[in-house]
Amino acid sequence: MRVKRLIYLGYYIKELDWAKFNKFLNYVSTRHKKSKMTILIDILTSVLKYNIAPIDYFLFRFYEIQDQERGTYAGTGYLYEYQLRMNPISTRSVLENKLEFLNHYKSFIKHNHFSLLDIKNDHTLASRILSNGSGKIVLKNSSGQCGYGVEVRNCQDFSPETLIERLKENKNDLVEEFIIQHNKLMQLSSTGLNTIRIITQLDTNGDVKIIAARLRISVNSHVDNLAAGNLAAPINLETGKVYGGAVYSDITKEQTNTHPLTGVEIIGFEIPYWKETIKMVKDAALMSKGNRSIGWDIAITNEGPELLEGNHNWCKLLWQLPVRRGLKYELEKYL
Repeated sequence: MRVKRLIYLGYYIKELDWAKFNKFLNYVSTRHKKSKMTILIDILTSVLKYNIAPIDYFLFRFYEIQDQERGTYAGTGYLYEYQLRMNPISTRSVLENKLEFLNHYKSFIKHNHFSLLDIKNDHTLASRILSNGSGKIVLKNSSGQCGYGVEVRNCQDFSPETLIERLKENKNDLVEEFIIQHNKLMQLSSTGLNTIRIITQLDTNGDVKIIAARLRISVNSHVDNLAAGNLAAPINLETGKVYGGAVYSDITKEQTNTHPLTGVEIIGFEIPYWKETIKMVKDAALMSKGNRSIGWDIAITNEGPELLEGNHNWCKLLWQLPVRRGLKYELEKYL
């Protein structure tokens, strides 16, 4: 096990965002009056002992908690191994590739979407999506992650020919109709689509269990990912209401109970069409039983919920940070 974690450590160092790491290291050293060397030694020990990545040490605030509490967090290494077991590489394609996902789960998807190949072969499809009611389109890569490379553009900026060229230019291969979110979510934040993340798990009997639900809130951004500087808050599974303040994945920022731009109260915010949303993800979870643990991204419109994506590698931060505690025990029952 130690050998594997040393291999993981090498990968973490190779992929590390050093600017963020140094920012957090300086912040913790100054605020908690600890030497950087003491912190670095504690990070190395924690990586090997708790199967976390170096950046997890800061995000889970290990510098404030002791061994017993540290052991409750599902870190990068632990979750990688868990998701690999629950969602084998041989069955992941339907979740990894957005085009395959959109086709497989089409009964839960309402907005128009076309591949680059579709519109190259039939320009009338490009004309159709450029005349959609929202007046906007979303350009993305079918294998993209965390909102990277996503463009939200006005339809009037393109003709069918220039749309094709723009997709090629940015190495994108998928164009979707921009989704108009529910009026309540628009009031909360109108800069981006605020989505719901629900994590489902198939137990050994093949029954669907819901592990968690989170509201992702955009803050002056066209995407709502934590990694892009946005907020996330926990949702009560029974009521569909937000029951805690919203958090950033930046440890230098405090949680907030109201949206920083709109002033809308976050605690108590009720997700529209909650019962319909729960039913939808339970039905969807049964459509690809080779993938037992999925993080679903859901849009809520004035007409109801619809699926956006299903993630085999759903985020440990979005799951645990909003409740400010480790949730590894929620997964251990399924191993």
